[in-house]
Amino acid sequence: MQPPARAEGAHGPLDRGPTQSDLAIDVHGLNKSFGKKHVVKDFSLQVKRGEIYGFLGPNGSGKTTSIRMLCGLLKPDSGSGKCLGHDVLTETAAIKREVGYMTQRFSLWEDLTIRENLEFIARMYEMRERKQAVSATLKELGLEGRRDQLAGTLSGGWKQRLALASCMLHNPKLLLLDEPTAGVDPAARRDFWEEIHELAAQGISVLVATHYTDEAERCHRLAYIAYGKLLATGTPDEILHLFKLSTWEVSGPPPKLAGLAGKMKSRAGVAHVTAFGNTLHVTSEDEAALERAIAEFRDDPELRWLKSQAGLEDVFIHLMEKVEDDTQ
Repeated sequence: MQPPARAEGAHGPLDRGPTQSDLAIDVHGLNKSFGKKHVVKDFSLQVKRGEIYGFLGPNGSGKTTSIRMLCGLLKPDSGSGKCLGHDVLTETAAIKREVGYMTQRFSLWEDLTIRENLEFIARMYEMRERKQAVSATLKELGLEGRRDQLAGTLSGGWKQRLALASCMLHNPKLLLLDEPTAGVDPAARRDFWEEIHELAAQGISVLVATHYTDEAERCHRLAYIAYGKLLATGTPDEILHLFKLSTWEVSGPPPKLAGLAGKMKSRAGVAHVTAFGNTLHVTSEDEAALERAIAEFRDDPELRWLKSQAGLEDVFIHLMEKVEDDTQ
């Protein structure tokens, strides 16, 4: 297995990757500042056509700013590259015509019906045969039965479906989705991802920003950004093997676990301790040191220890802590 491509200056140089003709996004060294705040630093990314690319990172990490530079809404201060074959610095109008951008917050008109919203967007894109396009989109995304319902009265899941419909109306080649499932129930999230995979199978590229690691596992490739810098990229499996992490899962009474977490965080050989429901994950890059750190707690009859595999969330937490140390 090839190692994951990683951001230069973080954990190594980027891989050569696919040829230009295979790429929907191919940008290098993008930078963006607002006043004295350097929000995005030397951002480079390659996304293949028909690929679902997960974009992860904490709040304020630069995900939204990066997405807006890719779709032509913000001009980078420096850097170069192309989106759908168009220059991100000089051909932003052409990019906007071929990209569907779904914002974090519902941004359609709540006092218009579903159908009226889509018809208005069709006029904005100066689409021909607008009525036919709107009707087809309503049918494809299961909105026909609610076509005359005011957008403001829709639940979170239906608002999300309408937002996706508005992105797809002009038949884009690339979807940029900024945390599209925030505040949406699990069933609606599942339906949304099924729709995204169907679109990718049709050749549409998708870059989706998300906080959910279960969603990250549904992506073909992942990128992780923090403090404005792209830290690591690769398939979910490659990201899982980015570090050689040893993890123990411990369960027990909540008060007992809370006390244990406080003790473990200060122990030599423990990288981090993370709560997952009624369990704790105790993780380290040094397996022997971790074994020594937990040894005195292994015989506690109220605690159940189980050797576990590190998951994506463990890896991302570990990556963040290493970056925080470097920043400090």
